[in-house]
Amino acid sequence: MAYPSLRSCSGWLPDGATRREQGLVIMKKTLLLSSAGRRNQLMQAFRADAAGMGIELRVLAADANPTLSPACHEADEAYTVPSCTSPDFIEVLAGICRREKVDLVIPTIDPELGPLSRAREVFAAIGTRVVVSSPAAVAMANDKLATAQRLAAAGVGAPATARLSELRVNSGLLPWPVIVKPNGGSASQGVRRLDRPEELGSFEGGPDFIAQECLEGREYTVNVYFTAAGLLCCAVPHLRIEVRSGEVSKGRTERVPALAAAAEKIASSLPGAEGPLCFQAIVDSSGKATVFEINARFGGGYPLAHRAGARFSAWLLEESCGLKSTACDVWQEGVTMLRYDSAVYFNG
Repeated sequence: MAYPSLRSCSGWLPDGATRREQGLVIMKKTLLLSSAGRRNQLMQAFRADAAGMGIELRVLAADANPTLSPACHEADEAYTVPSCTSPDFIEVLAGICRREKVDLVIPTIDPELGPLSRAREVFAAIGTRVVVSSPAAVAMANDKLATAQRLAAAGVGAPATARLSELRVNSGLLPWPVIVKPNGGSASQGVRRLDRPEELGSFEGGPDFIAQECLEGREYTVNVYFTAAGLLCCAVPHLRIEVRSGEVSKGRTERVPALAAAAEKIASSLPGAEGPLCFQAIVDSSGKATVFEINARFGGGYPLAHRAGARFSAWLLEESCGLKSTACDVWQEGVTMLRYDSAVYFNG
C-alpha cells in the first residue's frame, strides 16, 4: 500500500500569528512530562506554543529523583515516581494522572516507552493520552537488530548487522572496522569501535550486544512527526555537528532528499507510529543514506526542529484540544543550534 507523502502546509501559523489573536476561546490543559530529567527546553516549547494558541497549560513533571531534575524545578508541580522498570511505575503514574486530571503524558526516555505503550488503555480510561507509538513499533525501535532487518526489508539503507556472539564465531560476517553496542541501548551507552578481529578477544560486551559495520559520512538526526491516526506529516533532518553524551550539542537543519525518502519508507514499515519519533543516519559522499537507529520518542535535539518551525508540541496540543491540525512539512533550513550549559538553583 502506498504511504501518503510528507504533508504540505495547511493552515500553518507563522511566528507571531497566534490563535489567541484570532479570537480563540482560552482552554485549560494539563501535561505531564515523564522522566523529566533535564528536558527543560521541551517543557518550554510546550509552554510557548500553548501561550500562542490561547491555552492555559499546567505542566507537571515526574522523575525518580525530582530534587535533582532541573525540569522538575521548572514544572508547576513535580512528583516522585518509581523507576520505569519497577512493577509499580504504571500504577503510580496513572494515580497522578487521575488525581491531577492530566490530558497528555509525554515520555522522554527509551526504557519507559514499552511499559507506557502497553498501558495506553489504562491511561485512556481515566482521560489521559500517552503520546507513544504502538507496542509493536516501540519494541522494534528498541531492538537494533530487528530495526536493521526491518529497514532492509523496506528498502531503506541499513548497516550490515550481526550478533556479537555470531561475529566471535565468524569474524568475516561483517566488514571491518565494526561498532559494537547493546542491542537495546540508548544515549550511546556501551558503544565502542573495534578496528580488527583480534580486538574481539579483549572486548567482553554482553549477551545482548550486536555489531554493525562502521559507516563513514555525515551523521544526521531526523525528527519526524506522526498524527494520532499514523499520518507522517513532517521530517526535519539536522546535521550532528558536535555530540556530547549521545546528544547533539551543535546542529544545523538541512534538507537532504535521501533522508526525506528514508522517512517515507520508515513510515510505511512502522505501523502504529504515533507522535514524535526520530532516527539517526549517515549520509556518504555520494548522497546515499544509511539509517542505523530509530527512537520512538522526542529526540534530545528536538528543540532545533522546533526553532526551525516544526512545532510538534503545538500539533500535539491541537489534537488534545480537538482543533484542526496545522501539522505539515514546512520548516526553515539552515537554523543552527549551539547549546551551552545553564543551571537551576535552589536551597536544600
